[in-house]
This record gives sequence, C-alpha cells and structure tokens, in this order.
Amino acid sequence: MANQSISALRGGCPAPFFNELMFPTEGGHVEGRLCSPFGPLSCCVPCPMTDWAYPDNFNTATNAADWVNVVGMICCAFLLISWIVLPVEKTHRHYLSISLTCATVLMNLGFIIPLAAKPNQCFNEITPHGMDTSSVCAASGAFLLAGGWAGIMWVFLRALSLHLQICWQLVVGRNYMWFSQVLGWGIPIVGLVILLVFSGVSFRFGGTCHINHENSLADFWIPLLVFAGLTVIIQFATFGYCIKVYLASLTDNSATTEGSGMPSYSNSIRTMTPRQAYRRIRRVIQLQWRGIVIVLIIIADVIFFAVIFVFLDNTVESVKTHPEKGLVWAACLVAFNGDKNKCLDKAKDLVVSLPTVTAVLILLAMNGIWLLLLLGRWSMVTGWLDLFGSFRSNRPKKEFVSVDARMDIKQDPRSYEMLSRDSGKADTVLTPISATRSPPRGGRHTPDYFGQGARYQPHQRSFSSPRPPQQFQWDTTEGYQDAYPLPTMPSSRPHDYENMNPLGMNRIDKEEEAEYSIPRSPPRSQSRSQYQQPGAADYSRDHPFI
Repeated sequence: MANQSISALRGGCPAPFFNELMFPTEGGHVEGRLCSPFGPLSCCVPCPMTDWAYPDNFNTATNAADWVNVVGMICCAFLLISWIVLPVEKTHRHYLSISLTCATVLMNLGFIIPLAAKPNQCFNEITPHGMDTSSVCAASGAFLLAGGWAGIMWVFLRALSLHLQICWQLVVGRNYMWFSQVLGWGIPIVGLVILLVFSGVSFRFGGTCHINHENSLADFWIPLLVFAGLTVIIQFATFGYCIKVYLASLTDNSATTEGSGMPSYSNSIRTMTPRQAYRRIRRVIQLQWRGIVIVLIIIADVIFFAVIFVFLDNTVESVKTHPEKGLVWAACLVAFNGDKNKCLDKAKDLVVSLPTVTAVLILLAMNGIWLLLLLGRWSMVTGWLDLFGSFRSNRPKKEFVSVDARMDIKQDPRSYEMLSRDSGKADTVLTPISATRSPPRGGRHTPDYFGQGARYQPHQRSFSSPRPPQQFQWDTTEGYQDAYPLPTMPSSRPHDYENMNPLGMNRIDKEEEAEYSIPRSPPRSQSRSQYQQPGAADYSRDHPFI
C-alpha cells in the first residue's frame, strides 16, 4: 500500500523524483524545493537533498561537529561560572571577554538544540521544514544567526579597543563600555529581527536551520562581512603600527628613563621617543595577546563559514535557474534506479565537498574551546580548589599556645605580622589559655600615641614597600620593674605633664617660663654655677617651647 502511495506521489516522474503537482503549495519552506522540468512535468528531488548529494557518512560528520559544540558549550559555561563566582584576581574577567563568550554560547545553542531534539527536517517528501512549521528550526536558526552577529560585533569592538589603546593612546573607560554594550547587542538584535522577517530560516544543510536565500545577501551576509572586513582592517592597521614603531626603535639612540625604574609621564606620542613607544606597545601586547588571537580565530571562522555557505547557496540556486547543470546527475539517478552512491561523482559540481563542510562545522564548534584555552587561566582551577576546600573545612585549624604566653598577639596592636601572598594557605589562630596584662606603672609616664595600628598607604610615586620594625621582646614582669624603677619627678615641680603631646608644640605657663629662662643681670659664671650644677639637668632654653 505504501509503495502504491509513493508511486502515486511520483505522478509519472522517474524514481527517485516526485511530481511537484502532487503536493500542496503551502506548508513548510516551499521555496526550498529543488525541482526541474521533466517534459511536461516538474519533478523534484526528495527531501532532504543532502541525503542524495552526499555520501552516507554526511550525517555522521555533522553529528560529530554537533558534539564538538557540546564540548565548547561546557568550556564556555566553565568560563562564565568562574567569572561570576570567583574573585577577579583569580579570573581577570573583562566585559569584552564575557560578552564574546555569551555570543559563542548563542552560536553553540544553534547546533545543540537540534542535536537534542532530533527534529524531522521535511514537511513532506519534497518540502523542508521552515520556522513557521517547526519550532526547533526557528530556535536553532535564531540562536545560530544571533550568535554569528554578536560574535562578529564583539570581536570588532575588541579589535577597536586594542587599536585605540595602542595607536591613539586613548583610555577605554566606562563610556566605551556602555557604547560597546549598545552596539554589541543592539545591532545583532535588530539584524536578527530584519533577517527573520525578510528571509527566514529553514532546514537546508544538515540538522540545523540556516538562513534562506531570499534577501539573504542584503539583510545578513553583506552587513556581516562588512563588520568582519572592518575588524580585519583595524587589526592589521594595529599590527602595521606596531611594526613601524619597532623598526623606529631599532634606530633610536636617544636616552630614556623607561628601563631605569623611574616613572615616565608621557601624555602623547609626540613627546615619546620611538623606544619608549615600542616598550609601551610591547607591554600592551603582552597583556592583550590572548584577545588578539581570539579575534583572528573567530574572524577566520566566520568569514570561512560565510564564504562556503554563500557559495553553496548560490550553487543550489543556479541549479534551479539553470536546470541543465543538474541533468547529468539526475540522469544517473534515473539510470541506476535511485542508487546515489554510483552518482556521487556527478554531484561534485553541485555541492561543496564533504571535507570542506566538516571543516567549517568543526571550526565553528571549536570557538568555545579556543575561548577556554586563551581566556582561561590556571588560577581559575586553583580558585575552585580553594573554594571547595573552604567548604570542606568547617572549623579552622588551631594551634595550642602554652600558658606561659603573657600577651595575646591578636589583641595587642603593637605586635607585627608580615603577611605574604601564600598566607591564606595555612591559617593559624593563636588561642592562649590566659593572657595577663602588665600592671600600670606608677609616676610619670608618656601616653602611648603609637598603640593604634595603621594601614600602610603607599604613595602613588613611591617605589618602596613597608618594612617591619625590629622585633624586641620586652620583659614586662614585676621583677624587671623593681630592678629598674622609673625616675621620679622632683617634688618642686608639681606640674602635670601627662596630658602633653610629646610630638607637639606645648605652651609652658608664664611662671615656668620665668623659672627656666636665663637671667640677664647675673654674670655668666654665676649663671652657670646656679643653673648648671654637676649632675643636674640643663633647663636653660632660648625659647619658651618644649
């Protein structure tokens, strides 16, 4: 019964072709049919066309590329989660890298969705599904085209940022960030809406929906290749400027302080020597070389994919408009009763070769892997290990301190502790059983103005680092105080000096000024005998400030 229905659908066309008049003119992507006149009839190639123009391992190759997209998706997810969870010193995240990774995720979803859903590519025997009749087709095509648009825009913005920093010495700050967000996501959204309205997507090449031929050059391929071309021009202009500065630095004999360790304050290219400019550019490239490589890789992939797909699209359309190009292949299929394996050599001129198709799909799928290799850092792995290690250890390790400890170093601000970068690996907490404080000293004492610990704030032009003071162990026991008592103040001077600031300019009362001032009337010998007795302190001052 099934054979009779298939024979009826052929409508007089030789196998394996079907008569177009036997199918409705609505439903699916009707313009995607590949039909050719056969006498008075219009005979069409069965759907999907790739099953007849490519060998049997075509589906295997496309499925392998889809699984590579899964691996790339995992790599991008690891990067995004690391940038969200881990601190910035572990990830060195940047909005240009995050946005480019999100664009790659969108592109990967365009291949992963049909891999998981396994949709039927054909609406009927000769008509492929379109976005109007297949939700999977609409989703996969939208994600693929949006990811391609966003990827091109963000590599363009990344190349432009590097060009402004190297060639024009402009600081790309917050204004450029908002400009990038508007341009990097606004243009892909507008472009996606335009291409879905005026072109649409359908199953044309494997299990993923691609843009249809109608108006595709005007609303997608030409704008995409324009931004790709601008990116290439900007990137190579930056390379040319770097080469020019490098060659100029080879012949520069002017003295420079660039390598002397002293800061140089050059605000424009005109005030910089060629050697200074070269060293500045070298530092920028050392920091941005990963981004440069990512830009070149994604630009190469997108341009390669665009050229191959446009060539394939034009080839199929040329067969529709010039049916004589496919007569040899169609005659071969009719002669061998639909055995495609014997006619694959005749179909070489009608399609792109399978190795080229596989290379394009795998290169697109590997963008996520390249992002992990170039934007990922080993510090991300150590950051995750530290994060998981902090969850495992519920209680911090404590070290026993003997009861002889007389001072709690955690509470005494005068205790010094040098912290290194590796101090977080072994956190030791000192918990003395009892901490005794030394009894207050009697008599006159100087207030402790240095007891409060202050954080070291380095100067902007300071090249030094704080050094710890020499550590001395003071004996605060009572025996030491009894052996070396503090000197007592003479009773004749009952003035209170406890509230004086030892580092300030303290005003002395007029009575004390008269007492300690040098008399003018007595002779010098009398004055010396009166005020400079052996063993007595010299209180003579020429000014009333202490």
